[in-house]
Amino acid sequence: MPELIDLRRRIKSVRNTQQITKAMKTVSTAKFKKAQRLLLEARPYWHNYPDFLLDVIFWAARVRHPLLAKRDEMRITGIVVTSDKGLAGAFNSNLLNEALSFFKEKARNGEVRLVLIGKKAVTFFKKQPFTVIRSYPDQIHKLTDEDLKDLASFLMRLYTLFQADAVYAVYNEFKSILAPRVTLTKLLPLEPPESQKNLAPDWEPEAGSLLNVMLPLYVENHIRHFFFESSAAEHAARMIAMDNATNNAEDLVDDLTLVLNKMRQASITKELLEIMTAVEALAKK
Repeated sequence: MPELIDLRRRIKSVRNTQQITKAMKTVSTAKFKKAQRLLLEARPYWHNYPDFLLDVIFWAARVRHPLLAKRDEMRITGIVVTSDKGLAGAFNSNLLNEALSFFKEKARNGEVRLVLIGKKAVTFFKKQPFTVIRSYPDQIHKLTDEDLKDLASFLMRLYTLFQADAVYAVYNEFKSILAPRVTLTKLLPLEPPESQKNLAPDWEPEAGSLLNVMLPLYVENHIRHFFFESSAAEHAARMIAMDNATNNAEDLVDDLTLVLNKMRQASITKELLEIMTAVEALAKK
């Protein structure tokens, strides 16, 4: 009997957990749809603007701009974007492992300093031998455009003051609901393409003024881009993880119920056998 009580308690516990995972899936689905809509609406601009800007950079290459200066990578600044919470499958672990491997390789030839966005990144890199120069450990979904603009200004200031020779970002890009892609991108310096070498138009306004406006705008929008990509990928990963957890809970309840029924049937059979044995014993007397 105690075993039957333990099984009933366990089934009830799994049912309660299943209700929680269902609720979390519903919340994640609503958040994902909103993040996906914002991402897909802005993607055409985010994907076309860099190519256009790189063409502008090449055309205006005669103008020396601090954000275009290419140097030996002795001082690396890295940006790592994760979530604040878990329960999202391998969303954070895959990204953190790849980021750690990349920055360890860079640290062999120079100094690596990190900007961490998300509680998971802050917790993970506490145990690693890297200097953290700025962190956003809580509630990254509450970061405003002003916060992201301030981060962009901070990174550009580091680069122009020779406190960083390159800036890299590691984040999850939303490719599909089932599989976010860990993406590593070089944010600074901006490198002009090899194409269109013969194009050298006249500028109005002149090239220097144009770059002073467009280059900071490029950095700001790039940061905003991978922030929104990571957000959509996080909600998708948590939605799938909670759906899998709900299905697994249902399978576990079915298995436990089957075991419970077998135990009850065995107990009933045992009692019947005892009664029959007692009846036969009384009949022989």
